[in-house]
Amino acid sequence: MANKARPRRSVLYMPGSNARAMDKARTLPADALILDLEDAVAPDAKEQARQQVCAALREGGYGKREMIVRINALESPWGMADLLAAAAVKPDAVLVPKVSSPSVLHRAEAILESQGAHDTSLWAMMETPLGILHAESIASATPRLAVFVMGTNDIAKEMRSAHTPMRLPMITSLGLCMLAARAFDVAVIDGVYNDIKDEAGFAAICRQGQELGMDGKTLIHPSQVGPCNEIFSPTPAEIETARKIIAEFAKPENAGKGVVTVDGRMTELLHAEIAKRTVAIAEAIRELAT
Repeated sequence: MANKARPRRSVLYMPGSNARAMDKARTLPADALILDLEDAVAPDAKEQARQQVCAALREGGYGKREMIVRINALESPWGMADLLAAAAVKPDAVLVPKVSSPSVLHRAEAILESQGAHDTSLWAMMETPLGILHAESIASATPRLAVFVMGTNDIAKEMRSAHTPMRLPMITSLGLCMLAARAFDVAVIDGVYNDIKDEAGFAAICRQGQELGMDGKTLIHPSQVGPCNEIFSPTPAEIETARKIIAEFAKPENAGKGVVTVDGRMTELLHAEIAKRTVAIAEAIRELAT
């Protein structure tokens, strides 16, 4: 289940206990939706939320959006029932919280396989110190793993650090997960931004995530979808340059060359690989919007 050029710019959490919100989500331009059974749901609403999430997925109507169910931890009173219910409706992915070792993913994978959910990917919440220290072994645990989701609120809590605008206290945690993910073809989605009304702060942290190499960002409110999509999309200028690079390397006279000149700049084969991904993402975004 290797990652292809699939847009995951905006990944919006939807409380599984809020049927109205999940219905509204069918009209939102988010690339992916996480129907949440964990943090967003109170203990006395867990069973009802599970039923509502499964009903929403059976009903469908979410178009080409990637649909993910975040279950409760498998060792919790609700986790196993969540996973079995998710396996029955076969979402695109199941998001496992607080992944601290590969064994958690192996257990989840075995259950999905036993229930016939062969095409359901696994996503892993990276939000504990032990999980981040084990990022490499988690990223390589199974080909079914498609995405790391950074749990930045939990990282700040566990590290006893401040959640500053530049996030310097958690840069090491983000970087370790980025390295492990890229080594094993796993996508990385940045954590949430809590202040819904702070548009400038949200845009700044989106740009920081994009500069770090994140594939997108998890969101807590529909108003964050549009700005997030814009920041994590290739610009028209970037797409134009990427097409020029691809075209230059494709010329017969450049066959076998490792370096060419594009718009007066030395351009290597590694830039051609970046260009191909830029164009693939741009085309996938356009396809998602149709």
